[in-house]
Amino acid sequence: MYENIVVAFDNTDYSKAAVIEVANRIRLNGGKVVLVHAVYFDEEEFGNAPEQLEKRLELGRKVCAQTKDLLLREFRIEAEALVCEGEPPEVIVNVAREKNADLIAMGTYGRKGLKRLLMGSVTSGVIVNAPCDVLVVRKPCTECTGSYSSILVPFDGSGFSVKALERACLLSQHEGAGIRVLYVIPRYEEMVGFFKTESIRKSLTEEAHKVLDLAKATALRHGAVIETQIGEGHAADEIIKAASAGSDLIVMGTYGWKGVNRAIMGSTTERVIMNASRPILVMR
Repeated sequence: MYENIVVAFDNTDYSKAAVIEVANRIRLNGGKVVLVHAVYFDEEEFGNAPEQLEKRLELGRKVCAQTKDLLLREFRIEAEALVCEGEPPEVIVNVAREKNADLIAMGTYGRKGLKRLLMGSVTSGVIVNAPCDVLVVRKPCTECTGSYSSILVPFDGSGFSVKALERACLLSQHEGAGIRVLYVIPRYEEMVGFFKTESIRKSLTEEAHKVLDLAKATALRHGAVIETQIGEGHAADEIIKAASAGSDLIVMGTYGWKGVNRAIMGSTTERVIMNASRPILVMR
């Protein structure tokens, strides 16, 4: 399903988990992997010590060589590794284009290589500009199996959410995973500033069922049977809560996308990636 995979690798625990997740997928399904280590050199910060750039490049080459050895030894996978100077999101996206990648895998990669538990601007910068799907891995290496038994798809009836569901159906066919589709009814009071009447509640519930009927029809066209669920509240919070109740992968469209010319990732997608403990596959 994914044949050419680029892994953003900065030697942090989450990027190591992304490597192991991808290695297990390739062992199960085949494919090729390219490790990409981007070295950002701030001339203003290190202008008086230009030798720091070569030291960072050399360190990058060293950790990539060690990871290539690990992949060959433990998974019998021969990986390519590229160590490049530049802004990490630009480097990762450019390599993905050059290699015709159909998947970018990464941890929650912090700004300019800093080790952060929250999603850094690198992760969001890759997602908004990626030429392909992006898998963000947020779990320990020991839990990375490369396969999924239960997939959660947040669904709002948009074209991106339909595409996400179609991809989940394809994954399900390959791996026998169950699919749960979640529609979140927004808090009406927060949208319009006054309380929800019974008639409004009924109307919102009917709309939810219409959207989920579309999900059922989409799944049926792709030979899949889905379970549906309705939540109510903030979309990101409900998605995270639903995922923690048994799903091992979240497949999302660019849910809640905002900004001009795709410059800013939507708050829902970003909050899910920052806070969910499950891998998230973001569709493009």
